[in-house]
Amino acid sequence: MNVKSLQNVFKGDKVVWMIFFFLCMISIIEVYSASSSLSYKGGNFWGPIIYHTVMLAIGWVAMVFVLNVECRYFKLATPIFLIVSVFLLYIVMGIGSVTNGASRWISIFGIQFQPSELGKGALIMTIAQLLSAMQTDYGADRKAIKYILFVSGVVILPIFSENLSTAALLFLTVIFMMVIGRVSMKQIGKLMGVIFLFVALGLAFVMFAGNSDNAEVDNRKQNLTEQTAKRQEQKKETGIIAKVFHRADTWKARINKFFNHKYVAPKDFDLDKDAQVAHANIAIASSNIVGKGPGNSNERDFLSQAFSDFIYAIIIEEMGILGAFVVLALYVILFIRVGIIARRCENSFPTFLAMGLAFLLVSQAMFNMAVAVGLAPVTGQPLPLISKGGTSSIINCVYIGAILSISRSAKRRTNSKKEENHQGLTVTVANA
Repeated sequence: MNVKSLQNVFKGDKVVWMIFFFLCMISIIEVYSASSSLSYKGGNFWGPIIYHTVMLAIGWVAMVFVLNVECRYFKLATPIFLIVSVFLLYIVMGIGSVTNGASRWISIFGIQFQPSELGKGALIMTIAQLLSAMQTDYGADRKAIKYILFVSGVVILPIFSENLSTAALLFLTVIFMMVIGRVSMKQIGKLMGVIFLFVALGLAFVMFAGNSDNAEVDNRKQNLTEQTAKRQEQKKETGIIAKVFHRADTWKARINKFFNHKYVAPKDFDLDKDAQVAHANIAIASSNIVGKGPGNSNERDFLSQAFSDFIYAIIIEEMGILGAFVVLALYVILFIRVGIIARRCENSFPTFLAMGLAFLLVSQAMFNMAVAVGLAPVTGQPLPLISKGGTSSIINCVYIGAILSISRSAKRRTNSKKEENHQGLTVTVANA
């Protein structure tokens, strides 16, 4: 392949390409190292990493396809993606596959995927289009927040009932987009007040109605088939409120564990009950500046989600504090670089879309890292572009492809417009 052919493939911002390449390389190395338990159970040493590499390869193909689509066509695709994702989100509530007590998966033609991954992108595209269409000289139209909240509610509510952390991160992304979309801060402040009230009421309900002992029994003594049958029976017997809060037991157990700072002697620590947190802490505590080296993790054999939710703990164990900082820096640099790309755009739609996608990826990464090091309650959030996954890996690659498309095809501001904006800012400051 000659240089010209490579240039046709690697279009878009080179810094984003480099970050994406480094994250994928780290992913392949660490997933290969952390998948020892899968290899042992499946009796196939190469199976997990081959599957993950194939998923990344499919993601690369999807990313290259998307980056070659001019960003103006994303507007045309937004209504289609929104309708399809909403349809699938509500379908999965009734016929989705249940894993760990949550219906998150749906199978089409034998291929399993999470509709929430598609819904996240569709919602961000829709909000970017709404904010772009309703911009005025004084900020976003005051009616914009009504349309944004309606669409957000339609998408986030079905996600909330099965994956609270995903719904919370997605809503945080919506708030971020409204801030950069110049929605009235007074309106956002009122919205946050209402949200805090509902969160407080929801937490009170979970702590009152949930039974953390039941969650522990489900996790430790019941197999997947028994859990699935139990959850399906509960859904048939209970009303809409119980359906929404059917994971209250799990939520309460995780909250109690996170806020329980009572000292437990090593001989009294229950590794069966708190295995994930315990082995993640051991992995981090046994590392040093440079770590044990790739492939030399000990805790990967004990962490049930070493290749997914807790892969950052394995990264720290094998690559040390230095490696952990590098991974963190890659996400931070990605967000900063996308901010630079967005600032160059003349039109507001690609600006809002790029920043929304970047914030979604980076906030999820930060939350995953916080869980791994014990700064947040345990959830099911993978580390974007690094954790082993099917749907999430491909969709995250598509998000990067959209960002690269914007960096390549979005119309850029001219120097005269940049000067006008600078002069306008100067006059505003002077008048103030």
